[in-house]
Amino acid sequence: MAIDMDAMLAKIKDRQWALADIDWTAPGADRITDEQRPKLKAFMADLCWIENIGARGFAALAKKAPTPTIAEIYRYFHAEEQRHANAELALMKRWGMLDEASGELPEPNVNIRMAMDWLDTYADDMSLSILGTVIPMLEVALDGALLKFLLEEVDDPVCHQVFEKINNDESRHIAVDFEVLNMIGHADARRLAIEFVGSVATPGLIIGAIMYIPLLNRIRNEIVGMGLEPERLYNAVKRFQSLGERGEFSHRVPTYQVLKRHAAAVVNPDHPYHLLANSLVWVSERYPRRLLRPIPSWFKELTHEPAA
Repeated sequence: MAIDMDAMLAKIKDRQWALADIDWTAPGADRITDEQRPKLKAFMADLCWIENIGARGFAALAKKAPTPTIAEIYRYFHAEEQRHANAELALMKRWGMLDEASGELPEPNVNIRMAMDWLDTYADDMSLSILGTVIPMLEVALDGALLKFLLEEVDDPVCHQVFEKINNDESRHIAVDFEVLNMIGHADARRLAIEFVGSVATPGLIIGAIMYIPLLNRIRNEIVGMGLEPERLYNAVKRFQSLGERGEFSHRVPTYQVLKRHAAAVVNPDHPYHLLANSLVWVSERYPRRLLRPIPSWFKELTHEPAA
């Protein structure tokens, strides 16, 4: 059944929340163990940056939205992803993981920095069919594996309160993501094919693929290192296919078919794809940092302050 986007927008407006709604001084912060702390700090830092990557993606999607209502929804999603990042930063402050003097977030890893550069350079020029397929893939992986894993590993009730709110937001994001994907698939097949071929030939998409593959595998390797069973991530990635198949027309989107096949390689630990992906992670680690551009100003809106 198609989603009533006007009703969805009304629900989104009604379900807004703020960091000020959370009691950040409530008991439970001491439940983070010394053993958990180093890897959890790195995990949370990456999660904050990834949320902001999602925010930038929704900002680009708002410019391509098929209707004014969906454009407004994407603008809310943009703000929500930024709020998620700020809430995660506030959790890091609560757990004593930020620099005490500046309160700043640790620098993003090189793969996230590359994703920032790519978004800043190419995202606004990407077609709706590209952005409208890649964003759902990342959202499903984030919602299905990273956030749920964190809730299982961390015994802080404030963390659970925060991520209950974040998960509720993400569930609405995913519902809209796949509804729009289905709408994209309803377009004329010739138009979809021309748009796809035109996108594949662009430097932006080629560079994006080179950036995306090691980013996804790096996240996979890091969360496995924290104790997440790979099958949990694989099941989350498989969900991208199952949700896409619910739509009557989603299968007609060429980018969806490409990412579905990519997902099949990702979830197969014996697939030769992982040799390529992990090699790209290795290469990216040795990429000269001086060649990276400064962190964009729109990423510097992160704050742990519980503003309303």
